[in-house]
Amino acid sequence: MGRFTRVSSEAFSEVQSDAGMVLTTFDPTNPTEPEDEDIVTATTGGVNITCKPTYSDWGEDIDNVPPNTMELKHLDGWDVKMTFTGLGSSPASVKLALGAADIDGTNTSKIVPRRDLDLADFTDKLWWVGDRKDGGFVAACILNALSTGGFALKTTKNGKGQFTYEITGHVSLNDQDTMPVEFYSYEGEAEVYTVTKNLTNVTSSNTEASATEGESYTTTLSAASGYTLGTVTVTMGGTDITSTAYNSSTHKVTIASVTGAIVITATATANN
Repeated sequence: MGRFTRVSSEAFSEVQSDAGMVLTTFDPTNPTEPEDEDIVTATTGGVNITCKPTYSDWGEDIDNVPPNTMELKHLDGWDVKMTFTGLGSSPASVKLALGAADIDGTNTSKIVPRRDLDLADFTDKLWWVGDRKDGGFVAACILNALSTGGFALKTTKNGKGQFTYEITGHVSLNDQDTMPVEFYSYEGEAEVYTVTKNLTNVTSSNTEASATEGESYTTTLSAASGYTLGTVTVTMGGTDITSTAYNSSTHKVTIASVTGAIVITATATANN
């Protein structure tokens, strides 16, 4: 294999997987599984998110200045969009697709487009959240989100009705330095497994009651004074790994990579 024909060891743990979901509420610092009411709609065909900068070249009309001189490059702003096809037809979903619209206060099954845009039509935060292969997540938060693509419904014979959404993020006059999108990518947290020791007249050098997934675990077993160490068994995740994890000469338990709950059972008998 050539020197440049490889991928990093982290490549696949960082892969974003599956379609993810569009949510009205999400806390990246406490990424709990969303409630049904937080899910905007079921989607089909995945979700597309773009964050495109617009630049001006302030040197383009100045004699002898090369094009795209970095000192004269000016960032005008960001065009942020989230597009997806939804399958839900709830009043809230239809209103979101319309943008400038109201759900009737008397008949909540009725959604009416409005002539004028209102600040209440903007959703403070609209989230897309997807899984990472390592158990973490990737998220994008569209700020001051508004449907700018209009309402579009496509139906098919013996098929599902599909609503097309184009959501655009906006800057607020009240916070002009905050751009209309935030991105998050969190590593998965390694699982912590219990370490149970069933010891009779035996002590363990490692007194920890837990071990972290992927890390190593070691301990040395010692018989009490006047006793001789006898049978020792080690299981991990319910599987007996004594033959590879326990050294009967040194009385040391060594697990290179923890993948499940560990149970160490050892008994020492009194010397004659």
